[in-house]
Amino acid sequence: MTLIDQATQLRTLAMQRPRASVIAVTSGKGGVGKSNIAVNLAIQFAAVGKDVVLLDADLGLANADVLCNIDLPYNLSHVIARKKELRDVMVKAPGGFRLIGGASGLARMADLSDFDRQRLVDSLAEVEYQTDVILIDTGAGISPNVLSFTRAADHVLVVTTPEPTAITDAYAVVKVVSRDGADRRISLLVNQTRSVGEARVVYERIAKVARQFLGISVFDAGFVMSDEAVCAAVRRRSPFVMASPRCAASLAIAQLAVRLQDGVAVNLDSGGFFHRISRWLGR
Repeated sequence: MTLIDQATQLRTLAMQRPRASVIAVTSGKGGVGKSNIAVNLAIQFAAVGKDVVLLDADLGLANADVLCNIDLPYNLSHVIARKKELRDVMVKAPGGFRLIGGASGLARMADLSDFDRQRLVDSLAEVEYQTDVILIDTGAGISPNVLSFTRAADHVLVVTTPEPTAITDAYAVVKVVSRDGADRRISLLVNQTRSVGEARVVYERIAKVARQFLGISVFDAGFVMSDEAVCAAVRRRSPFVMASPRCAASLAIAQLAVRLQDGVAVNLDSGGFFHRISRWLGR
């Protein structure tokens, strides 16, 4: 199929179904529970009838499959190597969402050939018009790999904990993501907090500095309490919203899903995920 044929096919798909809302889940540092939030949020969206795809884009340290207790026979590396199509590596995960597993050795997107970049972009474009919500579990930090996905999203959910280093790194992510001036929402979720008051202090600290020095609004995505049920679920390799659906953390994820759905109800008029990530990966 030629590039013209592919473009025509994508336009036809766009006319048949609105494109998906794209939410990037990211963090300034590792160990704040970002991937756990992404997996359980995917399950929550699926539970209310959304067709959800979770892309594990932490290409160097992908672990969404571990949290779901899934053995993946194939992942994104097979797509890049032209051994499999994206539909071949996408698997049904517990809770009803579809998972695209990440792979090691692909963290430096710039090392891919133009053809391989285009193959990945074309594959992701197919997903954009076949689902309602695309969740992207990025790597931690502000590497080019991470930013290529956060800049392509409608909504960037920054996950932090109340630890001082996590707060500092979360602000760094907010700062870098906001630099390109694109019209996207940035929200902050405080994870593993010991109290509502503590979570409020963390949010207000980052939101105030962002307003003062960056001139942007950081939206309040809420918080997830520190919960032993979460630790127990991780040890059992079972998503906590399924293992303990009435625990405090599970209720918080339900509230988070509502907040995010309200925040991305209207898709950005910027050509869609396919167009934006094509631009960034092509640099």
